[in-house]
Amino acid sequence: MGRTIAILVGRLIFGAVFLVATSFKFMDMSGTATYIAAAGFPFPLLLAWLAAIFELALAAAFFTGVFFSPASLLAGVYVIFLALAFHGPGRWSGNQAEFGFFIDHFTFLAGLLFAAVHGPGNALVVWLGAARRFA
Repeated sequence: MGRTIAILVGRLIFGAVFLVATSFKFMDMSGTATYIAAAGFPFPLLLAWLAAIFELALAAAFFTGVFFSPASLLAGVYVIFLALAFHGPGRWSGNQAEFGFFIDHFTFLAGLLFAAVHGPGNALVVWLGAARRFA
């Protein structure tokens, strides 16, 4: 029972993190685009929308358990991309907190990798035929 609860709480935390992130993007898409542009990326508004939609899909995968392991791996790649693009070594000298933000992403990656290997558990999982094979 404890294992089931721990897995479910972990899934809910992952889902909530991505749901909150996507909510902030949808509430201020132009602000997100400005942040993306400041990091030097082209087409910032398009990238902001793509990020919001991607994060919403990740949240759905964590909440439902559908394609849980692939979603965990994709989230891990995304989180490390964010760490490097927005909190990488070039930003550390101007603000030491950026190093902490950078490291936090790797802690998140560790949890996502663990989740990818161990799957969504059996509690509150939506099984969609082939999705069971990829959980």
